[in-house]
Amino acid sequence: MSNNNPQSKIGKNIKKLRQDEGISQDRLSKLADLSLNTVVAVESGVNPNPTIKTLTKIAKALEVGVDDLIK
Repeated sequence: MSNNNPQSKIGKNIKKLRQDEGISQDRLSKLADLSLNTVVAVESGVNPNPTIKTLTKIAKALEVGVDDLIK
């Protein structure tokens, strides 16, 4: 049975947007002023509930809206 919760969706959206921009997780972490561990944890679903502050930083780094990360 697949786990289709919204948190894993956030991670998938971030990964897709990041890959579409052609940037690494390390580069995204620097652009967003977050630790690499934070970016990896959010993308992989280890951190299924990132804070709005974290999402805002990632969205800004990817030049998208927070709503693009959670839709």
